[in-house]
Amino acid sequence: MRSLARAAGLALLLLAAATGAYVTGRVQAQRTLVTADEINTVEVAQQALPAVVRVDARLRKDVLQAGDDPVETGTGFFYKRDLIVTNYHVIQYQESVSVTLSNGRRVTARVEGVDPGIDIAILRVSGVTAPRTLSFGRSAGLLPGQKLITIGTPLRIPNFVATGVFSVAASARDVPRNDQLGGEIGQYLVTTTNIQGGNSGGPVLDSRGAVVGVADANAAPNNFVPGVIGIAIPGDLVRQSLEDLERIGVPQRGTLGVTLVDLDSLEPALRQLAGLSSSEGALVDEVPAGTAGARAGLRGSLRNSRGQLLAPLGDIIVAVDGQRVRGSFDVIRLVAAKRPGQTVNLRVWRNKRSVDVRVPLQKRTLQ
Repeated sequence: MRSLARAAGLALLLLAAATGAYVTGRVQAQRTLVTADEINTVEVAQQALPAVVRVDARLRKDVLQAGDDPVETGTGFFYKRDLIVTNYHVIQYQESVSVTLSNGRRVTARVEGVDPGIDIAILRVSGVTAPRTLSFGRSAGLLPGQKLITIGTPLRIPNFVATGVFSVAASARDVPRNDQLGGEIGQYLVTTTNIQGGNSGGPVLDSRGAVVGVADANAAPNNFVPGVIGIAIPGDLVRQSLEDLERIGVPQRGTLGVTLVDLDSLEPALRQLAGLSSSEGALVDEVPAGTAGARAGLRGSLRNSRGQLLAPLGDIIVAVDGQRVRGSFDVIRLVAAKRPGQTVNLRVWRNKRSVDVRVPLQKRTLQ
């Protein structure tokens, strides 16, 4: 039996020598693999894996219901020596957070910054230095059919690598969410690469190993069928947010600072009183003092003691920078595409006539 074991061991060593060096832990892709695409995928994955972590958020007791898993698991990646990016929805209700490195080492982390507007959060770790960091590429330059690679923890399976292609940049209106997050994402990256529960916050890489997106969700026809279409936040948007969060503490996308109500949610009689036949547009409800909307003279609406809207209504935004809007969803995203210091042009319906309002956008500050 011992000689048989020796023979089997010798055969394995000879096989490894003939086909590559996986036995030693060193990947020699050119010797092991067949196609250039295989070589590229393995090399990118091996370079990126040490930078990718599993994120475990222990949830607060007040958000748990009977039978709920007390731990939300997602993915993140080091973009600096002690900073990790992940999805906000992974840590939104956290009581404590830990991250597990690709080598299995587990350390505690704290939330350093959050950007619910694009569903992004920053974690800081101490007592450990990133084995490797990932850099951002240009998501705006992606071409349909271009290969993408994801690494994450889908269904809590660690270090899971998947490939697919970039399909299309889809309007956020075509990617509906029910978690009230991501309200300032204008477009999502849609991909065929695998993004499942647990992938959230993980990197979406191009063939150079640059981060071009952050895994966020998947699209499925219903809650009973696993999603096969991956949804990611564009890397350009994420990189901009990370810079803002580190430098200022809050994202610096454009905002009017007002509250909006979808026009199609109003009683038809109210719209008729306003002289409108269309249900497209966003009603300006509250206009807090000092906001960009207040400084530009936007007019809010009045409500009675029961919270019911009163006539005459406030301003109704029907277009942003010449683009017609269907509701508050469109207004928020179009304005968010701007930066502080820029000006957004609103077409509003006021006192039964069309009025143009120029709104200089202000720097966001910590509340």
